[in-house]
Formats: sequence, C-alpha cells, structure tokens
Amino acid sequence: MILRKIATFAFIFAIVGLVIGLSGCERIPPPPVMDDTEMPPTMAEGITIGVALALTGEYAEPYGIPMQEGLELAREELNMLDDVNITFITEDAKSTAEGAKEAVQALVNAEVPAIVGIGISTHLKEAFPVAQAAGVVAFSPISSAAGLSGEIGDFVFRAGLAVNILNPLGLEITQEELDYTKVATIYDAADTYSTSSNAEIVKALEASSVKVLTQETFQTDDTDFKTQLTNIMDMEPDAVFVAALSVEMVQIIAQAKEVGISVPLIVPDLTIKEVQAAGDAAEGVITISGWSAGSDAPGSQEFVQKYRDKYEGSEPLPWAAQAYATLHILANAIMKAPSTDAADIRDALAMTMDLDTILGKFSFDPNGEAMYDRVRERVVHIVKDGQLQPFGEKE
Repeated sequence: MILRKIATFAFIFAIVGLVIGLSGCERIPPPPVMDDTEMPPTMAEGITIGVALALTGEYAEPYGIPMQEGLELAREELNMLDDVNITFITEDAKSTAEGAKEAVQALVNAEVPAIVGIGISTHLKEAFPVAQAAGVVAFSPISSAAGLSGEIGDFVFRAGLAVNILNPLGLEITQEELDYTKVATIYDAADTYSTSSNAEIVKALEASSVKVLTQETFQTDDTDFKTQLTNIMDMEPDAVFVAALSVEMVQIIAQAKEVGISVPLIVPDLTIKEVQAAGDAAEGVITISGWSAGSDAPGSQEFVQKYRDKYEGSEPLPWAAQAYATLHILANAIMKAPSTDAADIRDALAMTMDLDTILGKFSFDPNGEAMYDRVRERVVHIVKDGQLQPFGEKE
C-alpha cells in the first residue's frame, strides 16, 4: 500500500495548516495521529539504520559532519528510552555524486530498511534512485532543491523545507522591510540546489513585479567572482541574491565587499560557520533558512544546550538540528509501523502529521516533502555584530 496515493484527505488538513502558519496565524489542528501503536518487537531487539554522509572532501565540514553530530545526539537520546535500540552503519559519501551513489548502494547491500543522509541535492539526484529501486527508505535531513522527493519516488523523504516554500516567503518578508524594486542574482549553474534556489527567487521576484536586472552564473569550485559582481554593481540594484554552497558563498560575500557592493546581500542558507569565515564582510548580510540556534520551536533551545554540552560548546548549525529532527521523525515512524520492513516504515513516515520536533510541528506532504508550522516567524535573519539575529527586530 502506497500511502502517498491514499492520504489526500489528511494532506488537505496539513496544507491548510501550512498556509495559515505562513500567514502568521495559528494552524488548524489536523486529525491526531494515534500514539498507542505497540512498538514492533524487532525495534526493542534493535534496528540498524544506514547513514550516508560526506565525511571527507569539501562538503564534510560544512554539511556532513554537522549532520553526523545531530544524528548521533538523537540516537543517544532515543536509545535512553525503554525498548529502543538504534545502531548505525555509516558510509562516507566522499563529497561527490559517485561517492554518494556508492555509499547508498553499500547500505542497500547491507539490507538496512532506511538510509539517512545525502545533503547535497546534486548528489541526492544520483544516489537516492538507488534506494528507491531497492525499496529502501531514503531520508535526507537537508537537501532542499524543489521537487526531488516526488520526482524520485515514494521511498524518498526530506526534512528541510524546499526552496519553493522557503525562498518566496523570505523574499516577501525582506521586500516588506527593504522595499527593493530592482535586484540582481548570482548562482552556481552547476549545482542543483543553487539553480533551483535561484529559479524560485526569480519566480517570486517576477510575481512581485520586482525587476531582475541580471542573473550572473558561475561553476562549482570557481574562486574568482569579481567580474560577475562588478557587472552587478554597475547595474545599481537595490539588493543582490546569492545562491551557492558554503565555500563559494563565503568567497562571494567577501568579494562583494571588495568590489564595493553596498546594497543588501540576501543569501539563503547562510549559517554562523559562513558568517565567521567571511568575517566583517558578512555584517549586514541577510539569510533565509528553516532553523536557527535562536529558534523558539518547542525543544529547540534544549537541543542547542545538549549539543553544546556534547560538542564542547559548539553552536549547532541548521544541518545538525535538521539531522537530529530527522532521526526523531524516522524513529517515530518505526515505532508506529507494524514491522521494521522498509515498506511499512515508508507508509508510517508518509502519515507523519503534526509531530512535535525542534523544527516545529512537522508533517509530510503527499510527495514526502517537509512542512512545519510558524515558518514565517523564524525564517529570515540578519548578521549583526557577527551573529545571526532575527530580521526586522527593532533596536
């Protein structure tokens, strides 16, 4: 039974809740999910979950290792519960598409019922079809290019808000405050997330009658962006949108200041890591993201403190938080499923609705994409004094 195809009625409640949440009002509660399902005997005996993360290469430090830390914190927490025994088999995705495919294939060969990981959307497009073909649940904590879960299949789920939800909302909020009428964008034309992020930004800008003066491009691993940034500056935009992964993001922020761009930079998925790497150049940069360390979602500050305690005072990145929430969401589905068979876990995941997580009340749409409440109140931040602060707050 493929519950994505038969859960339309439940989804109507969820999408109504999302729309109302985005407008700043309280959500209409959907029908409650039953909590009295007996735990499968095999869950008490122990379940092994596959983990596929970039643990070496350029995406390890900004993405893979934070996800690993969030997953491990969640695993320790869950294993303190009665009758829960989760173990991991971990494979290094090596920061490449081929490495991601090999990692997922190794975990499929190990006969795990579910795989968590693969954060880079370009890599996910190559790797998760392997799990889909094998009938293994594949759950990404952070990939957010639009539409990937639905495109790949019904065993694929994602915990991060996709850019087609996140970016238009962030644009609406920033435009209200900044009143920009003409902008420029710069994005990585070789990266799936960046191209999707830019496309959703441009679509939302055009729908708001904001003129897009230019869409400058670069390629992953480029290091010199001054030609594109100078072209942008010469056009005198009111704001500049940047869609890039961590390394290029930092370089663009630094070089934008060097060439003399003084209008606001709006950079989706900027984290404190990139802020620190960019130094003074990051001051005033605005970001759009689904979670921050200052989030007031129930349990979020407790997570931040637990993370600091475990990892020597380090501030959790959104990727650690989303991975932590991902394992809790997956464990909830495993506990509700009639068995630890991958298809049963998939069906239980598909029915997740209004689950309390540190991201907010969490649900899946019929395509396995994330939805959670009060997004509007938490989505936009600005760098002030080297820290990410809520955007629009009065001094």
